[in-house]
Amino acid sequence: MSYFRDNIERMSGYIPGEQPKDGIYIKLNTNENPYPPSPKVLHAVKEAVNDNLRLYPDPIATAARIKIAETLGTKPEWVMAGNGSDDLLSIIIRSFAGPDDKVVFPYPSYMLYKTLAELQDGNARAVEFNEDYSLPDDFIVADAKVTFIANPNSPSGTMIPHGKISQIASAIDGVLVVDEAYADFAEDNCLSLVEKHDNILILRTLSKSYSLAGIRLGFCIAQESLIQGMMKVKDSYNVDRLSIAAVVAALDDQKSMRAHVEKIKDTRNYLTKSLQNMGFFVYPSQTNFVLARCMKGVSAHHLYQTLKSRKILVRYFNLRRLDDCLRITVGTREEIDTLLKNLKELVDTKKHTKIRDACCH
Repeated sequence: MSYFRDNIERMSGYIPGEQPKDGIYIKLNTNENPYPPSPKVLHAVKEAVNDNLRLYPDPIATAARIKIAETLGTKPEWVMAGNGSDDLLSIIIRSFAGPDDKVVFPYPSYMLYKTLAELQDGNARAVEFNEDYSLPDDFIVADAKVTFIANPNSPSGTMIPHGKISQIASAIDGVLVVDEAYADFAEDNCLSLVEKHDNILILRTLSKSYSLAGIRLGFCIAQESLIQGMMKVKDSYNVDRLSIAAVVAALDDQKSMRAHVEKIKDTRNYLTKSLQNMGFFVYPSQTNFVLARCMKGVSAHHLYQTLKSRKILVRYFNLRRLDDCLRITVGTREEIDTLLKNLKELVDTKKHTKIRDACCH
């Protein structure tokens, strides 16, 4: 006998990227930043480790909200902090969607959207991306309570134009969540649309561009009426003292973040061209990763497994439209060179095997 709700019993749950527990790996599977956080962050966190840890943190993370607003040119009242952007995604779905409510997202995209809809016993509607990862004409679903768009998208790295996002916000009945986890690596963002649309929520995280995946700090920007309503739903103290100290310090060092972002973008371009020269199809990325489709006759799963045996982790998705692809995080130039060397060996071996087999016939 199961004690779980029927919808929980049915669902499979979200599976995060692999975190190895032993050995030293080149880790290119979870889109972590290969460079360290700002020294200001390390100093601020050490300073915050004091007797005040016995006290609860500020329940609405005021210092973080003020710093975020100052950095992005908005109002603190329009900002909400969370335990990573995943916490905010959970707050959003619990705030706006209930049983049987429609929750819309494109496919393939961040699979947590589907998981969150299932947790609420909602009606999850995955709308197929076009082949080039543009949104189809039928993306808008009538009466949807929540529509999610990761922009840039994961796992493709591709971008939906600013104007298209605005059109969608104007056309839908519910809220539009624009998940901008990778915005700092992109050429554009949708932050300005918050002023124009009262149903848009923009999500950001410090995990990627600020090298703080281990801190778990994300934030949402929306008009004050949405923020106030969501404050009723969040956990009492969802952001801890160390995270608040870290976000203030990280945002105070834009120079460090920008320098690392530019290095990653340069390496991204190098990785893309190198993979294309090998025969992979690489989607145009605006993120800190690339999605590479394998050439005919080469198994993405085999490449993933063989690279793993060589202590190199990339992301493989055993999902429709993705099972012939590898998603590769942009690491340091040295890490990427090691990856490319191993990939070339594997691809060349496969080509030579095919030629040899053809000759034998």
